[in-house]
Amino acid sequence: MGIEREIKLALPADQADAAMQWFTARTGQPGKPVALDNLYFDTPALTLARSKSALRLRRTPDGWLQTFKTVGQAQSGMHSRHEWEMPVTGAALEIDALLKICDDPDAAAALREAAPQLIELFRTTFTRTLWPVTKDGSAVEAAIDRGEIVAEVDRTSRRAPICEVELELKDGDEAALHALASELMANVPGLAPDDVSKAQRGYQLRERGAGAA
Repeated sequence: MGIEREIKLALPADQADAAMQWFTARTGQPGKPVALDNLYFDTPALTLARSKSALRLRRTPDGWLQTFKTVGQAQSGMHSRHEWEMPVTGAALEIDALLKICDDPDAAAALREAAPQLIELFRTTFTRTLWPVTKDGSAVEAAIDRGEIVAEVDRTSRRAPICEVELELKDGDEAALHALASELMANVPGLAPDDVSKAQRGYQLRERGAGAA
């Protein structure tokens, strides 16, 4: 089991270019863009959401990944959650394989219960631009995500934009995340801590309509 630690910041769309320029200047290299398509699954009764977990199938340029996460904790934009991720052979979940690596009994029980009734609930499509950043001796992966969330409800497509910064700790001290976030926010106006994940926004979009955010 891995624990993902990242800071998420809501990024005003009109400041996205400024944030990209700041990371490029900060690292001395242009960001690496990666196109990501993500399908989120749950049961019609939202078994996984009720258990505070999320199940995703992601297409990357290198192939497909399936990821199972707990909601964990989020405060002032800092997210800490358990995560299990593994490659799969194609555009289909492999639940039995995922259960073998999920070492949280409660999360595994929820996934096992949901497995027979899983359906696609919504998807996210975005371009993630990546920079490796060093801060106070710690390694951080900085990302700017721009795209949209799409949920099909009653034969209608509901959409919400994605424009955000994610700072994920890869190695070192969590304090480096907060220091880097403060540095970024001092140089790019309008950034704000965001405690709501893309998965949570997808559920909100299904429940509340196209204006959900």
